[in-house]
Amino acid sequence: MHLLGLRTTIYPAPDLDAAKAWFTKMLGKDPYFDQPFYVGYEVGGYELGLDPNADPKLGVQSYWGVPDARTAVDELVALGATIVSDVNDTGEGIRVAQVEDPLGNLIGIIENPVFELPTDTDSPGPGR
Repeated sequence: MHLLGLRTTIYPAPDLDAAKAWFTKMLGKDPYFDQPFYVGYEVGGYELGLDPNADPKLGVQSYWGVPDARTAVDELVALGATIVSDVNDTGEGIRVAQVEDPLGNLIGIIENPVFELPTDTDSPGPGR
């Protein structure tokens, strides 16, 4: 399997307005994407999302970048994972999916053709 690295972290936000207010204050900036179904912040070149429809019992969800979501899901299933949410196009060519590994962990997959690694060497991240 070819993983490109972690790309997105999504927090359940049943009270989206309260979550948005708190994260905006904590991050010191407004979200770049703000809709009733999802709020997204850019943090060091990566995505921090708030999802009002996510189940808080499942906790924070992380998504691994992959070159092709369909191929990645098929490979994970061949390794014993089960599909929780099959590949879904969310717009702009971005495709996401979730599987559950044999140990019960959720693994998020994201194919994002518009994602670019941060080039600012002062930003936090591996090797910086």
